[in-house]
Amino acid sequence: MGAPISSIFSEVYLESLQNKEVYYLLIKHNVTGYFRYVDDVLIIYDTSKSNIHVILDDFNKLAPKLKFTLEEETNREINYLDVTIQRKQHNLSTSIYRKPTTTDTIIPNDSCHARKHKMAAIYYLNNTMNTYKLSTFDEKKDKNLTQQVLSNNKYDPSVLDKIVLKKKQPKHDTEKKKMG
Repeated sequence: MGAPISSIFSEVYLESLQNKEVYYLLIKHNVTGYFRYVDDVLIIYDTSKSNIHVILDDFNKLAPKLKFTLEEETNREINYLDVTIQRKQHNLSTSIYRKPTTTDTIIPNDSCHARKHKMAAIYYLNNTMNTYKLSTFDEKKDKNLTQQVLSNNKYDPSVLDKIVLKKKQPKHDTEKKKMG
């Protein structure tokens, strides 16, 4: 919560640390996958070749002011950012993860906010739903949840279908219709 530039310095520092030190730790511990978004890291490893607690200790020795913590998968799944990653027998599947503290409150339709501000939350919900490859079950579940959020905030839930239809229409088709 310092100066506006502090987040940039933090990112530069983490990138430098990642390029100079983390790379060698990943090789040393036979890490299969390493993914970082800001301060959230996902590490994929083979339990027969790597010990995650030893990896964690080595990460915590990198910089005295940084403290890495560990969240291990439970029941073959783990939450990372806004997805739940499930390990299946031969592949991975994803579903949308919402923290337990998530509410279904967005700017109500009958508020005096600008329309574009109201639509921002709807676009966010729609993009989250369409960004990840979801199973048919999870897709329906997320669409129902999104429509419930819209309904609870006095929107016509069909607004979601209009956004989806608008998104799927290619731009060049629209231009051809204008010309013809």
